[in-house]
Amino acid sequence: MSSPRPRNDDGPPGPDSPYIYGLYRHLTRDLGWDVKVVVPSSQKSWIGKAYQIKDIIGGRYYYPRDPDGSGETAHQSRPLKDGEMAEWILLDGTPATCANIALHNLYHGNIDLVISGPNLGRNSSSAFALSSGTIGAALSSSLSRIRSVALSYGTVIHPTPTTLHDPAHLLSSKIIRHLWDNWGADEGGLRDGEVDLYNINIPMIEQLLSEDSLKICWTSIWRNSAYPLEAAAVADAGSAAGPDSANQTKSTAGPSVADREATQKDVGKLLFKWAPDMKDLINPTSVPVGSDGWAIRNGWVSVTPIRASFAEPGVESARPVDVEENVWKLKL
Repeated sequence: MSSPRPRNDDGPPGPDSPYIYGLYRHLTRDLGWDVKVVVPSSQKSWIGKAYQIKDIIGGRYYYPRDPDGSGETAHQSRPLKDGEMAEWILLDGTPATCANIALHNLYHGNIDLVISGPNLGRNSSSAFALSSGTIGAALSSSLSRIRSVALSYGTVIHPTPTTLHDPAHLLSSKIIRHLWDNWGADEGGLRDGEVDLYNINIPMIEQLLSEDSLKICWTSIWRNSAYPLEAAAVADAGSAAGPDSANQTKSTAGPSVADREATQKDVGKLLFKWAPDMKDLINPTSVPVGSDGWAIRNGWVSVTPIRASFAEPGVESARPVDVEENVWKLKL
């Protein structure tokens, strides 16, 4: 295959994007793939498949180094210095914008597969998936008739032990390799009757260290309901990284606010902050068997085939879910 192109919605390597460099190393070293990386220059979670149609999108070249992917930026492409592993591109745009520019401008005709992620935090269930910049980028590339995968690492342990990073990357690489070699059929797919894209969620749990790693299961998207996302701006905002992020940082955008509980009077001031109530999404009392949320709750990897389309009424199957039928039997 020609070059796959990883991208994420968490930006370049750093506290909000701790996984992309590790996955890059596994894809290039373990699979031997020629990998091009184009990512947003800053954190862009929860932005879905948005495009910045009024903006001129600028960019910079980025040169990651071992062990964590930190590196220098440059406004002009240059030869690699000693210790630099590759030349990446940072764009001042959304994840979907990065995917489209990479496919149609930077590497036109040279990309066979887009890998969006790994996201810091799960992207299971419709409530997360419909807002996910990670899935948004994969949707964008699939609309360009390119095979696409959205990959997310669900945080279960706070903080996530770094010992889990490499096993997660290795498992991700094996799953993506298997999907590439056995891409599914969908008669309604945009590209020659194939599945448009896959959404993968891997729970970051200790079982990743076991010899058998985690069970992998074909799943559907858990169709859950909406939830409050904003609150009166009277306290510091939380992390924008994702639903599972434990990295709490103060917001630097907008007016400063006092650290106290909101009152109805505060609501009338029309000043709001990002403060999602996600306890029922992260720890639900019940989830449908066979859904991505159910798989994550059981400590399994979920692999969900998705169409790049809004769902149409009446297409859901009424037959009960056969869990054993959906569990992957092969040894990766």
